[in-house]
Amino acid sequence: MHNDESHPHIIPQGNDGWRHTRSIPSLPEVFSSVKVLPNAGFWRTLLAFAGPGMMVAVGYMDPGNWATDIAGGAQFGYLLMSVILISNFMAILLQHLALKLGIVTGRDLAQACRDHYSRPVALGLWALCEVAIAACDLAEVIGSAIALNLLFGIPIVYGVIITALDVIAVLFLQNKGFRYIESIVGGLIFVIFVCFMYEMAVSQPPIAAILLGLIPSPQIVYNPNALYIAIGILGATVMPHNLYLHSSIVQTRDFTRDDSGKAMAIKFASIDSTVSLLFAFVINAAILILAAAAFHGTAHANVADIADAYNLLTPILGTTFASIAFGLALLASGQNSTLTGTLAGQIVMEGFLDIRLPRWVLRLITRGMAIIPAIIVAILYGERGTGELLVLSQVILALQLGFAVVPLVTFTSDKTKMGKFVNPPWLTALAWAVTAIIIGLNAYLVVQIVIG
Repeated sequence: MHNDESHPHIIPQGNDGWRHTRSIPSLPEVFSSVKVLPNAGFWRTLLAFAGPGMMVAVGYMDPGNWATDIAGGAQFGYLLMSVILISNFMAILLQHLALKLGIVTGRDLAQACRDHYSRPVALGLWALCEVAIAACDLAEVIGSAIALNLLFGIPIVYGVIITALDVIAVLFLQNKGFRYIESIVGGLIFVIFVCFMYEMAVSQPPIAAILLGLIPSPQIVYNPNALYIAIGILGATVMPHNLYLHSSIVQTRDFTRDDSGKAMAIKFASIDSTVSLLFAFVINAAILILAAAAFHGTAHANVADIADAYNLLTPILGTTFASIAFGLALLASGQNSTLTGTLAGQIVMEGFLDIRLPRWVLRLITRGMAIIPAIIVAILYGERGTGELLVLSQVILALQLGFAVVPLVTFTSDKTKMGKFVNPPWLTALAWAVTAIIIGLNAYLVVQIVIG
């Protein structure tokens, strides 16, 4: 580990534009725990850096995205494929900035906010972020609970509890090394991929229509309903917790913390992130393609509910396993998302508040923030209530996003903080343009939901 010799968990910082001169690293128990061999060659080095990108990509194929993808495919066929693609490019850009912040400064985004802003501002950002993580976590927990209900008939309330306990058990594997967590996430992503490749095979979507859908169409803007769903897809582009998560877990790699080492780390971490997010695009697109192939142009073109889609797939596609594969993919997606969301909760609480609680305490707190509201709603209102809670969670996420993206772009565009790794002018301009688009569309979406 390339830390200060006097303390294995403190990184020395120079006069680099931050208020604090020394900082305890993010996730200190796994900081620099994955060995990167010097001069190992391109592919072996890339393999050493592979993993954090997959964990971030989980947020782009989570249950919160499924409803908009299903509604978009069912109502408009392949028209909104281009929206998913553009969203993905925005995500690639912002996640690149997050990993660069972590590698260059040795701080995750939460620590950077604490060091840069006054304490009242930092505490306000922390409170907003905790609400966003709880909302996001809520969507993932409910998604898993719906999958357990569809596959095994387990009541939603019990499904919520099972999901919470399952994630806590899995996270204990972090004691064995961060690679174990990455391997579980990768395995669940593979399950999702296999399930949707099967769905593609049985639904036989037209390739030409899919390729045409990747080209942006004016109809998306002119049709109010298409625009609404498109904004819903764009609005869920970047999950706030993913920016905090990525800026932290990229520091689990043990590379030399000098300029050449940081440049190498940025290069390979960016490849890992980009490839993983393109893979997430394939899965996200597959959800929309499946809905378009199965429901568009039929009596079920207004399907938007996950449970309805599950129940209709088997009779429409004529194969029993169609619904089962859909449910398994949803379960894997929910489990993956709750796992990474819990880890993000620890990063945010430690980073903003600079406190060190036992990991099980932090995870119990973040679990409770999502589980307790989900259980109450499930008991009082059943499946209908949890569906509405899913919508509410996405609105909360949309409102909070700017409070994560604006500091990220600000920090990575500041030469006093980033030195030679500061964003070039063209990247700064592009990042602010993407930030303005995402915040503007999220604000529009929230207004539309509130008034209608």
